[in-house]
Amino acid sequence: MLCLAGCSSGDGQPQADAGAERIECALGGAEQFAQSCLVERVAVEGKGIVVVRHPDGSFRRFELVSDGRGLTSADGADELTTELKGQMLGVTVGADRYLFPATVRGSDETAN
Repeated sequence: MLCLAGCSSGDGQPQADAGAERIECALGGAEQFAQSCLVERVAVEGKGIVVVRHPDGSFRRFELVSDGRGLTSADGADELTTELKGQMLGVTVGADRYLFPATVRGSDETAN
């Protein structure tokens, strides 16, 4: 099972709640990643929702799932693909890419 980890952010964007976490993203087809997106976690109707806020004020919503994928699209407009890259979960939706810190449960990380 995949579990998203968090890292704190010191500064925020006006539309993001206090405590939002900064992640790397490459938006609009950009080749290079930058730590310019903020992540908020909320509960909606008993489901864990991750809101990724872009610097321009736009956002994407993802649902946390426990089936090994980590995230699915909560908005459903664009198809989402995921790829585990070491300790990062790469998520692509349309022309936007995100890197979420992730922990793979049941991996060798618990071995001594």
